[in-house]
Amino acid sequence: MTVFETLLETKKKKGAGYFILIDPDKTSLETLPKFLDSALQSGVDGFLVGGSLLLTPDFEVFLETFKKNSNGVPVIIFPGGVHQVSSHADAILFLSLLSGRSAQHIIGSQVLAAPIIHRAGLEAISTAYLLVESGRATSAEFMSGTTPLPRHKPEIAVAHALAASYMGFKFIYLEGGSGADQCVPDTMILNISKAVSTPLIVGGGIRTPETAAEKVKAGASFIVTGNILEEKSDTAFVKAFADAIHQL
Repeated sequence: MTVFETLLETKKKKGAGYFILIDPDKTSLETLPKFLDSALQSGVDGFLVGGSLLLTPDFEVFLETFKKNSNGVPVIIFPGGVHQVSSHADAILFLSLLSGRSAQHIIGSQVLAAPIIHRAGLEAISTAYLLVESGRATSAEFMSGTTPLPRHKPEIAVAHALAASYMGFKFIYLEGGSGADQCVPDTMILNISKAVSTPLIVGGGIRTPETAAEKVKAGASFIVTGNILEEKSDTAFVKAFADAIHQL
């Protein structure tokens, strides 16, 4: 079974899936095993690894450590660039920034990355990446040099999601951005989920289990949390997120 098929099965069984996003620049190798153990006890369904920047020289070692301690839970690269590819992961989100208009971020970087991913033997999961206005400039917005989708215009987001669906993307990732002031609006998620059958990943600015549950009820298939767990990562807190997201 592929990683993508495993994730779809998770959604079917649990109602929605829970991803934790780990930025190698913000997590030390020394604390990683303990953090992973806590996350696994809490019922996390997958780990996304990556960031808009990559200052650490230990990306390969980081992922190798991740795999050794992930207990079979998928480790998926969430790349901030072509340089974030490793054979130590189970899969990679093959992102195309459809909310922007830069050919480099829609297809240019993807062409450069494709042979590297092929040599690494990674499963590539095609993902339409849609940045959504979140109240302040985020790392993803700044580094990509793109304008996010306006949060008060769900019809624009729906049009982009429809295009992604027609183009055959396996996932649509609605992203408020790392450290977002505001998360993706429920209305936007609801309208998109009614228009397309493509599974929706929603992340950015989700700080409470209650908010995560609201996103699932609106139509999110997978919820991503990241920054909030850098501040508070005890097992009970992570489990509260998992329980709120797993609604079946």
